[in-house]
Amino acid sequence: MLDKIKQLTTETAIYGISTILGRFLNFILVPLYTNVLKTSIYGIMTNIYAYIAFLNVIYVYGLESAYFKYASTLEVGNKKENFSTPFISIFLSSSIFTVLLYAFSSDIAEFISLSKEDAVLVKYSAWMLFFDALCVIPFASLRLENKAKKFALIKLANILLNVSLNIILLLVFKKGVYGIFISGVAASMFTFILLIPVIKSHFEFSFPQNLYNALLAFGLPYIPSGLSVMIIQVINRPMLEKMMGYDAVGVFQANYRLGIFMMLVVSMFEYAWRPFFLSNAKEANAKEIFARVLTYFTVFTCSVFLMISFFIEEIVQIPLPGRGHLIGSSYWGGLDIVPVILLSYLFNGLYMNFIVGVYIEKKTKYLPLITGLGAIANVIFNLLLIPPFGLMGAAIATLISYIVMASGMYYYNQKVYLIKYEYNRLYKIALSTGIVFFIFLLIDKRFSLVTEIVFKVLLLGSFAGSFFFTRFFYKNEMGHIKQLAGKFVKRGR
Repeated sequence: MLDKIKQLTTETAIYGISTILGRFLNFILVPLYTNVLKTSIYGIMTNIYAYIAFLNVIYVYGLESAYFKYASTLEVGNKKENFSTPFISIFLSSSIFTVLLYAFSSDIAEFISLSKEDAVLVKYSAWMLFFDALCVIPFASLRLENKAKKFALIKLANILLNVSLNIILLLVFKKGVYGIFISGVAASMFTFILLIPVIKSHFEFSFPQNLYNALLAFGLPYIPSGLSVMIIQVINRPMLEKMMGYDAVGVFQANYRLGIFMMLVVSMFEYAWRPFFLSNAKEANAKEIFARVLTYFTVFTCSVFLMISFFIEEIVQIPLPGRGHLIGSSYWGGLDIVPVILLSYLFNGLYMNFIVGVYIEKKTKYLPLITGLGAIANVIFNLLLIPPFGLMGAAIATLISYIVMASGMYYYNQKVYLIKYEYNRLYKIALSTGIVFFIFLLIDKRFSLVTEIVFKVLLLGSFAGSFFFTRFFYKNEMGHIKQLAGKFVKRGR
């Protein structure tokens, strides 16, 4: 079993290194935006990208997930047919969607409260959506074939170009928000060009109707599901704009982006997790493996949650070379939402763990219900909590919606694919995390910075020590820990 988990860990590391590096490069844009753009301008850009997020779901309409399912088993059609059929479908539908967005860009701009001059941003968005949609199936094929390095290099090339163009167009040519969208279009086009060899090697002019019907039957439930997920992720931006204005949206988005530290962990896990559990579903001890993965995932993400929550204020106040900080000082008023956002991403990771049974047993009909409940909870609690609590209310609404989704996925997964998770160990993790974080909240802010940091370090040490005190680790795991510790000590000599 440990060998299987090592395989997942190795693939997660490859995706993880590229994801961490890529997200870090992309995260460079946050200090750039928050130190250059006004909070209201950043809020406008954020709102447009919220609409793009919704349209991304429409452009792909679940065919990525359907491709993973049928290309991994080849239940219907051969390998090239399983690639070509969803690719052709996305190409044709995306062409139609993009033409419509382009033709009605002025009307759309007016509908989303943009000026006539800003209608060009709708056109830029349409091209980004088009090229990003064409890249979905080629990227999925690289993941399914375990070509993590190639996947990672192309992703990094996209991000490097995007970041570079943002820096040049904002700082040198002073293009403002237009430079941001021009950079996005160029990066999306460049990525598609890099993926052309992948498309050529997998593509053939075939479109078997029985395969397409199967793909749609599996994938279409992902439209309401995907839209629900987007509601959870971005609906609070337009709601904040209506209730508090664009400045509040800008501050919220900047601090929400600090959740990147947990998002990185969840994202790199997700990239490797789906191919891993699909390829290992037929193993005799598959369910035992999946249960152990959840335990390890929870330990790691809780550790990240505590470390970032403890030190986020110190992190953002470190001066950057030249000028400014990780986020501009005018955005610091929203730092208290960061632990809530970190915890939201953690529960999103639990949701990813619990999705195993729905995939293996092809019970995607449950996805719209689960994500729909999360979306409804998100909208309701945003309406209830934003007026009295402002940005914190929007953050708490996000956390509640992810808890609803994780709980719903756990319930239905256990109905269709019962897994005996290591509940005793999970309870120990949750208890230790809760106690340590509660003590952290009691820290007196009148302490000196050094005293406060020392106290936080001791708290993290007590968290790690709690696992040994409660005999959390099994004997074979302790053996691996001792081996790793021994190697670390030798390297330090």
